[in-house]
Amino acid sequence: MELTHEQEQMLKQVAAENEAKSKKKDRTALMGDVIRAQRKRGFKGDTKIRWRLDNADELLARGLAYAIGPTAQWLPEYDHVADWLADNQGKGLMCIGDCGRGKTIITRDILPVIMQNYIWVKDAGSGNVYHPMYNYFLAKDLKSHWSEIERAKVVCVDDVGTEPIAKVYGETHNYFAELVDLCNDRDKLLICSTNLTQAQLFGGEEDGVTYPARCDQRTFSRLVGNTVRVWFEGEDLRMKTE
Repeated sequence: MELTHEQEQMLKQVAAENEAKSKKKDRTALMGDVIRAQRKRGFKGDTKIRWRLDNADELLARGLAYAIGPTAQWLPEYDHVADWLADNQGKGLMCIGDCGRGKTIITRDILPVIMQNYIWVKDAGSGNVYHPMYNYFLAKDLKSHWSEIERAKVVCVDDVGTEPIAKVYGETHNYFAELVDLCNDRDKLLICSTNLTQAQLFGGEEDGVTYPARCDQRTFSRLVGNTVRVWFEGEDLRMKTE
């Protein structure tokens, strides 16, 4: 029986699809073999820190009231921080924006207490449940604390944009960019805050001013992939209380 041109094309298409499925199946089987071999060597797979917290907004409000006192107020951006606290989805937190809106109080004073007392995570390898250890650093001190950062699982960096950019043997080192890479490669949870805008950090024009990039696009991409970003916008509340 002679096939029409359309039938021949259809058979070729089906044959190509079957071949592609076969190769995909082979790759999947190969990946399974690789994962099983890695597990025998102690590889744990995805070890990102993830939690769910039922009363996140209440705990955040209590923390603000304790840290700030009777002048504490709930700002719109705190809703987004509470959402992240309720389910971080394996991602860290980046607080960006204006001064005097509570970024440092949240990242330095409140989150460590909440993690130490209310957040439990499960170790992917042993199955043990534990409170994640919170490690706080100022961006300007990243270089001097690098050995501690390498050992830490949760890294909080305050005041991003003040970190040193140094030359070592002629090679430029941006310690925040290197930290972002480290957290991405080793499944560390990164929490950070900055008063700089996106243009000031990653380059671009803003209000008629062109800013050079402090961090490259790879750093920006990894931050987007590994953190929830919350913008703090509005007047400096510290100025209102003075």
